[in-house]
Amino acid sequence: MIEPVTQTCSRPERFDALPLRERIIVDQHWRVAHAFDTALPGWLVLVPRRHVTAIHELTDMEAATLGMWQVRLSRALHDVTGCVKTYVAQFAEVEGFAHVHFHVMPRMSDLPQELRGPGVFGLLRQPEQRRVSVGTADEIVHSLRAHLRPDPYAS
Repeated sequence: MIEPVTQTCSRPERFDALPLRERIIVDQHWRVAHAFDTALPGWLVLVPRRHVTAIHELTDMEAATLGMWQVRLSRALHDVTGCVKTYVAQFAEVEGFAHVHFHVMPRMSDLPQELRGPGVFGLLRQPEQRRVSVGTADEIVHSLRAHLRPDPYAS
């Protein structure tokens, strides 16, 4: 079972102890994790490194890199999973997950019609036996990391 994404904004000392699937890629503003309770392999969560509860609280630098990460993650998901497009969503309303985070989800060509668009959230909060296994998530994570490096904006 994949454990919930840890709120490292409140415990930065634990950041290096997170499994790779909870820190797929990191910069000074953002980190990327694989969703823990989904039946959709490649469902990613883009999380600010500091505690933010609403989009208007993002700094200009966080906002400037947000779009870049959404596009880079979408490209990587396309290359790794073969998805036809990605969905990006942000609500931060579920109890325990009020921290701003962006869902970046691969939309596969064979995704049933009832799970397309907002219906994709039907693949979240799945019972353990339907969730993406740790092994599958780790395979995707390693492939994604290879597609996300090098950072074109790194100095």
